[in-house]
Amino acid sequence: MITTIIIIACIAFSFWAFSDAKVFNKYLFSPYATYHYKQYYRLFTHAFLHGDYMHLAFNMYALYLFGQVLEEQYFPLLFHEKAVFYFILLYVGGIFFSTLFDFIKQRDNPSYSSVGASGAVTAIVFSAILINPSMGMGILFIPFFIPAWLFGGLYLLYSWYMGKRQLDNIGHNAHFWGAVFGFVFTILLKPALLPRFFNEIF
Repeated sequence: MITTIIIIACIAFSFWAFSDAKVFNKYLFSPYATYHYKQYYRLFTHAFLHGDYMHLAFNMYALYLFGQVLEEQYFPLLFHEKAVFYFILLYVGGIFFSTLFDFIKQRDNPSYSSVGASGAVTAIVFSAILINPSMGMGILFIPFFIPAWLFGGLYLLYSWYMGKRQLDNIGHNAHFWGAVFGFVFTILLKPALLPRFFNEIF
């Protein structure tokens, strides 16, 4: 239910912003406005906006795949009655922590802005990778899979490299730090998952 509610909220808010530039500009992530004008709500509201329909569709597809698995299978098995609470903390924490690097780096840059649920979604994905590192993962439309732990490692390296180079308009830093948060947060909830993760790999 939580995953479904988040998806509906993201679709509704994004569609609203697609048709109203004032809404889009008011709620996007602007480190400059957040820091200098104390508009701290932007640290969270940006995750319900998306740049275009493809951006929205890709994020919601990934959230649907991994969010449902975490919410309905993995977290109930691991955390029982606290599963829903921890799932919400994971998602909200992913939104917040994925923005901190760029908030600090770009807070005096009035031209920097970003939107999207990618940071929170990567937190969800990397929580799932920690719990089930041997599951198959791949890229959409490419017909083969590799172990999740390998996919995750390559994804982190790619996000770190592209974040350093800044060659495109994609929030690679948000992807990287969202992934790190999802992985570490889940370890903090259940430390026994870390040795189990390495045991499955080796």
